[in-house]
Amino acid sequence: MITRLDDALGRQEAALTLRAQRQQLIASNIANADTPNYKAVDLNFAEALKRAQAGQPVTGSPPLLRTVARHLPPIPVAGGPAGAVDETASALPSVDGNTVDLDAEQARFAENTVRYEAAFRVLNGKLRSLLAAMQQG
Repeated sequence: MITRLDDALGRQEAALTLRAQRQQLIASNIANADTPNYKAVDLNFAEALKRAQAGQPVTGSPPLLRTVARHLPPIPVAGGPAGAVDETASALPSVDGNTVDLDAEQARFAENTVRYEAAFRVLNGKLRSLLAAMQQG
């Protein structure tokens, strides 16, 4: 039973988790739009989903950098997809080394929000269908 349930919900669960992780990366980019030498990153969603479906661990995080000696040292955080986070190319290079294109990041944030909502609705629909089937059976 658990295997069938995992099969039925696994892909949507992975998609929802990865969308949430991508949202965090994009939000971090937006928050650091004025941080000198900050390199914008994004999740290669297709690659991360492929890894998750293949049963490969989807853990790790992009490397954190101290750009000023007074900053606190980075604390390793689990949750980001290993090997699926890449720097994003900036169409507008900044003098201070920051690669965040605020307009592009806001567009990615909006698109990812819509896709997150869609994945959530599909997962919710599947759960309701399973619940209805269990109540009738």
